[in-house]
This record gives sequence, C-alpha cells and structure tokens, in this order.
Amino acid sequence: MTAHPHPTAINTAVFDLGNVLIRWNPRNLYKKLFGDDVKAMETFLAEVCHTAWNEQQDQGRTWQEAIEEAIARHPNQEALIRAYRERWEEMLGGAIEDTVALLDELHANGIRLLALTNWSAETFPIALERFEFLQRFE
Repeated sequence: MTAHPHPTAINTAVFDLGNVLIRWNPRNLYKKLFGDDVKAMETFLAEVCHTAWNEQQDQGRTWQEAIEEAIARHPNQEALIRAYRERWEEMLGGAIEDTVALLDELHANGIRLLALTNWSAETFPIALERFEFLQRFE
C-alpha cells in the first residue's frame, strides 16, 4: 500500500444515530410490558413486531399503516403492537457517552457534522427533542 502523495484534510464526519450515539432497543420497552416472561417477549419481537416489519417504517411506511398491518396479522396482540409506536421513546436507552464526546470534539474543531439514521420521520423528532447534541448536525 502506498501513501497518498497529498494528505487530505478531513472536513466532514458522518454519524449514525441508533446504537452509535443513542442506544436503541425495543427490549427496553417490552421488558416492562412482558415482565419476567422473556420467552414471550422474544417471540413477540421475532414474530409480530420483528426487524423486517420495523425496517419498513424506516423506509417510509407510515406507522398507522404498520400498526394496522400488524394488528390484522395478530389481533390478539393489539395493545402490544400499538405500544411499539406510542411508547417508542422508551426504546431509547440513552446517549453513548464516548461517541458523544467524539462528536463534541469534532464540533469544537469546526468539523462539518452530518447524521444518518434509519429512524422513521415520525420517530426522529422524539430523539431530536430529547438529545441536545443532535442540534450539532447540519
């Protein structure tokens, strides 16, 4: 590998949000709802409000459509399905301090900061309101 003949200054940093700057896990909420029944919680998250289902909201499907679709598949799980959106904020576990410190350092040094996330347009404002450091991004 040869060294680049002209060093390039880094002027922009891009951060992902979920589990890079902010802990996010639906289990943070569903542990409260299922209590000690971890097996039932994991079954629910694998079969009802599973990753592929959530990713469709990340891709632009509205939460209303998602909730209706999941309830149609599992009408007996309606309250738990509705909780996924209604209590989404409880899935946020808090800031990942080491990464936030890096963000702060880059910001202090005038580095352009961009964020990317697959959180839906309906849930991103919740995080934006809760975590002040998200204001540092363009």
